[in-house]
Amino acid sequence: MSAIHQALAAHSANPALPGYVAMASKDGVLIYSGTFGPRTLGSDQALSVDDVFFIASMTKAITTVAAMQLVEQGLIGLDQPLGTVLPALASPKVLEGFKGTGEPILRDAAGPITLRQLLTHTSGFAYDMWNADLVRYVQQAGTPGIGTGLKAALDLPLVFDPGAQWEYGIGIDWAGLVVEAVSGKALDVYVRDHITGPLGMADTHFLPGPEQLARLAGLHARGPDGALMPFALPINETPEFWGGGGGLYSTAPDYLAFLQMLIGGGEGANGARILAPETLAQMSTNQIGDLPLRKLDSQMPFLTSDLEAGLPIGLTEDAGWGLGFAINPKAGPNGRSAGSLAWAGLANTYYWADPEAGIAGVLMTQLLPFADPAVLALFKDFERAVYAA
Repeated sequence: MSAIHQALAAHSANPALPGYVAMASKDGVLIYSGTFGPRTLGSDQALSVDDVFFIASMTKAITTVAAMQLVEQGLIGLDQPLGTVLPALASPKVLEGFKGTGEPILRDAAGPITLRQLLTHTSGFAYDMWNADLVRYVQQAGTPGIGTGLKAALDLPLVFDPGAQWEYGIGIDWAGLVVEAVSGKALDVYVRDHITGPLGMADTHFLPGPEQLARLAGLHARGPDGALMPFALPINETPEFWGGGGGLYSTAPDYLAFLQMLIGGGEGANGARILAPETLAQMSTNQIGDLPLRKLDSQMPFLTSDLEAGLPIGLTEDAGWGLGFAINPKAGPNGRSAGSLAWAGLANTYYWADPEAGIAGVLMTQLLPFADPAVLALFKDFERAVYAA
């Protein structure tokens, strides 16, 4: 579709953008695929459609599907307390502030943590990159960063009582541990056996192999002057846990296959059924009531910009949260129908899935910080062009 290609190509001369891949489908059929720019800035090698990207929080929807498969089988309940499944969650503590000496003030949480709360970001777990109190706590406690793959990175207090608010955080990393405890399989193995394998997502892995590493798109960072520079992200080959909240590498075709499954009521375009239609319908329904999606104020500008409750990625002001992704209760500003699903990954990868229109789209680039204005403008124009076409 030349109009979509023209809309994307109009951004390709922007020196503020690294290379990018975009794909879209309607009713399970590919309608657009395009690549722009080099695999890494300064490289003579152009991006290919099957190049591999670090998709970070786009992992969350996949881990949520894994958890919901176990719910569907009756192996765990969405609202059962998780302390009996994971003893580390049996006695959660809430961070209330700090003493004059700098020591954190912790109290017992008012109730237990449930799987539903982990999957909807209402458990009280947050990310330090968007929470000033957690930044201070991590510094005081010497807690390792989530990217280390150390289980100690998950040893954080809650920032509110379970169910009281919505705040984006590490809850789905904990949900990945729930999947392991209930299924008896390591998360990478479970995801391969029950999701990526059946859907034909051969390039989607927590630990990319030699074939994927040979096609790995280069990551970039935007410096204080706005210029881009290559930035190496080390790959931990022996993590203590697989990051269910943000550890996967994937390609645009693979992730589009996953989105087609979401639009297809749990059945992939290749005919593989991953979830029952009723389960997918539940996941695609707002699970947080009237709780608002809070603005995410960056505490680490190198990693992420501020994010106004998801509005820059095409969410509406009254957006809710389902099980694994954000949901627009009404038509979005760039073409999405009411009931559309969407989210993103830290390195500026983005997606949406529109069950009513049968349309899905994915945009892949590799750039820090998150919510980059140039990439957001590209994503908006991509979505508009897809619906116009």
